[in-house]
Amino acid sequence: MEESIINPADSLQIVEFPHDGVKAYYITAQASEENMHEVFDNVAAEMASRDAKIAFQYLFGGRQFYPKAVSAIKKLDWPMTLLHGDACSGSTITGTQFIALTGAELNPVMDGDRKVGNWYDTEDARYCLLGDIRADDLSLGREAQAQVVFEKMEDLLKQADMEFTDIARTWIYLNNLLEWYDEFNVVRTKFFREHGTFDKMVPASTGIGAGTAAGEEMVCALLAVKPKHDGVKVFAVPSPLQCAAIDYKSSFARAVEIDQPGSRLLTISGTASIEPGGATVHIDDTEKQIKLTMEVVHAILKSRDMDWENTSRAIAYFKNFDEAHLLEEYCVKNNMPELPVAISHADVCRHDLLFEIELDAVKAN
Repeated sequence: MEESIINPADSLQIVEFPHDGVKAYYITAQASEENMHEVFDNVAAEMASRDAKIAFQYLFGGRQFYPKAVSAIKKLDWPMTLLHGDACSGSTITGTQFIALTGAELNPVMDGDRKVGNWYDTEDARYCLLGDIRADDLSLGREAQAQVVFEKMEDLLKQADMEFTDIARTWIYLNNLLEWYDEFNVVRTKFFREHGTFDKMVPASTGIGAGTAAGEEMVCALLAVKPKHDGVKVFAVPSPLQCAAIDYKSSFARAVEIDQPGSRLLTISGTASIEPGGATVHIDDTEKQIKLTMEVVHAILKSRDMDWENTSRAIAYFKNFDEAHLLEEYCVKNNMPELPVAISHADVCRHDLLFEIELDAVKAN
């Protein structure tokens, strides 16, 4: 087989995103139970060499690995969000992603005695990145936990002097998603309506079926941006090849762009094989679903004068993990550049969707 162009096993994939004196690093790496300590040590050493502080981490694997992962990090000073797909046994670790920052003072955001993220300032804007947001009372029902998580998101942002409507991007992971995704959307839409989200901007989002470390019904991460002047613009970006998700009662934007002096960040929501009218296409054919999905993502990139080489991080979600090689084959066939993609085994938001991908891209102005 040709050399991997998706998250090579022998390297850390690091993409830099400078913005207004601050530099963000997106790090993607393969990891396993056997090399987890080595991978984490390599990331820590690489970031220390750049005087960067880790602010966020995803770990893809079964919940039994969570204690081992925590113990493998000398000092866990950031939120680690574990994603354990509904559709898998979680018997292996498939990868990890980090976000680190240099050039800015990181101010902690605390959920009780638990650090769930940081906020930081530049001359142009205030940013807040939070992860592992979950309900404290796991005896609550699903919709009640979702309501609590949204309320907690709002309260946590107050520590950064930010509001719920400053959220540009969410990542939402639902345990057994296929059993209650419609009910979740009712809770989200109601909360958005009551808090003015539809009057300002609906954030980009990923909604995926993934269990978490303690079996919570919902775990969330978010990126919020509060511009300090009109030179920073945060706005929704439509998909040229799909309808708005809100047309089928799912309250998220297809993508959001953060345009600031010197650089642009485009964050593309979880995207799947959905045609312009909102229906699933290529049922039972993962290869064709991947092809359409990647065409949709590419069209969004091109609409903002970007391309695959601008990718800073991505996560690909497979309902059948044995089909993950099909994405590799698509990329090779289409002569794509090396992509920093983490692979996750998870349920997508419909029974007939077999593949989903989210992607962030950066470009200098």
